[in-house]
Amino acid sequence: MFKNVLVAVDGSEHSYKAAKLAGGIARNLGADLWVVIAYDPVPGYLGEPYLQRAISERMDHAEKLFEEAKQEIGSITGELHTEILEDDPAEAILTVAKTRNVDLIVMGTRGLGKLKGMLQGSQSQKVVVHAVCPVLLVK
Repeated sequence: MFKNVLVAVDGSEHSYKAAKLAGGIARNLGADLWVVIAYDPVPGYLGEPYLQRAISERMDHAEKLFEEAKQEIGSITGELHTEILEDDPAEAILTVAKTRNVDLIVMGTRGLGKLKGMLQGSQSQKVVVHAVCPVLLVK
């Protein structure tokens, strides 16, 4: 049924719960799993060397998030992939889902951007509205 599963991870408790559940789904169905980590774009006005430093710090942080997510996911029989993107988180998730022919998106209901979520609508809500595949939200 689900051969390509996507899980969004941002370092929040809910995202790690989503990673654990996505790992179980992928393991039970023999599916491939895509771990998506997205950051808002780095402002170009930072200039050098601050721009490169900010990008490097984000990549280091993303690698840490991926390693922590792998611990929650556990071993799966399918392939485990990561996508680290600089974009609005909901847009990044939707782009990867479309590009990678994802059958199921798993994500937490609450992320780290609480104030931004209140002002602009939550990322999970945006994904649910615009996704072309089922979305499983984890509390």
